[in-house]
Amino acid sequence: MEALEDIKIADFSWIIAGPTTTKLLADSGAQVIRIESYSSADNLRSISPMKGGVSGINRSATFARYNSSKYGITLNLKHPKGTELARRIVAWADIVVENFTPGVMEKLGLGYEDLTRVKPDIIMLSMPLLGHTGPLANHPGLGVQLSDLIGFGNITGWPDRGPCTLPGAYTDFVSPHYAVAALMAALDHRRRTGRGQYIELCQFEAGLQFVAPVLLDWVVNGREPVRKGNRCDYAAPHGVYRCQGYERWCAIAVFDDSEWDRLCQVIRDPALLGNARFSTLLGRHHHSGELDTCIERWTVERTPEEVMETLQAAGVPAAVVASGEDLFKDRHLRARGFYRALEHAEIGQHNYPSPPFHLSRTPSGPRMPAPCLGQHNEHVYRQVLGISDAEFIELLNEGVFE
Repeated sequence: MEALEDIKIADFSWIIAGPTTTKLLADSGAQVIRIESYSSADNLRSISPMKGGVSGINRSATFARYNSSKYGITLNLKHPKGTELARRIVAWADIVVENFTPGVMEKLGLGYEDLTRVKPDIIMLSMPLLGHTGPLANHPGLGVQLSDLIGFGNITGWPDRGPCTLPGAYTDFVSPHYAVAALMAALDHRRRTGRGQYIELCQFEAGLQFVAPVLLDWVVNGREPVRKGNRCDYAAPHGVYRCQGYERWCAIAVFDDSEWDRLCQVIRDPALLGNARFSTLLGRHHHSGELDTCIERWTVERTPEEVMETLQAAGVPAAVVASGEDLFKDRHLRARGFYRALEHAEIGQHNYPSPPFHLSRTPSGPRMPAPCLGQHNEHVYRQVLGISDAEFIELLNEGVFE
């Protein structure tokens, strides 16, 4: 038995925020129908890396990452019969998920009010970038730009340089966890009252939760944040240090004088041992540049694993700066069964990450590989919706599945 095996979801979402939300539910047993079209396939299908370095609409490892355990269909929502079929999927579903620009679903005749006429107790989740109200509500965009609008770029980088845009759409990765919690609450509410509801999750506001200290510092103290690179106000040394090998690094953080003494005993550098300039946190901060040079002189002669293990054994916080290869080969993750190998219809065996939690009574995890575009058309339309052979062929010939 799986936790959500009785829950049915119509997934109209795309890119990362919506698909990640439905992946978390699908990996816990929910039946998810992922709705795309040949004329408007999910843009994530074009994002590298591509399996074997060969481009193709079904070969993106990025798309596969966020779409395990789902059925994939194509449906032309601009065709009148397409929207009618969409309503039949809604009638089947418990939850509808979308993350388009505000107004798109309404223009298609698939807004919340439209859907309640099809199924009164439907739960609908919308994940607009900036919400459905306010002066910027209709502004299109992606999570990469939104992360900077929230202010992450302004606090990321070095003090003597400009802001650094984050390497990914940060809000796309944090919003789904709020979304899943909201959907669980809505399902519980429906179970108790028989009533569905509409959930608006503003990704802008979800991301703001992660800069709360910066907001509070401004409200309380009128103080703007300063970019600090790898520095930390309450730790020194605090940074990543070059190690033996190409682009190999180890993170080291010293939070008190006892940890500092233990670090000095391990490194045994005369420039550090007994040096009064480094005897206090304030002094180590003031001379952080010289301090980093001395530490890296020691780390560069060793592998990051050797640095980590030596320092950890001495009671000094340290960890390898893991690469993608490191994480994939990580013996701890392997022992816990984090990666699940599934056979994809085009790219062959592919490893999918499991949810970040284990349920003792209702185990979860990827059950099916990510779908190829339109892979499950016949199964969903024929077996799930009960469309006859004749109607299926007629709709196919009319371009409703394009």
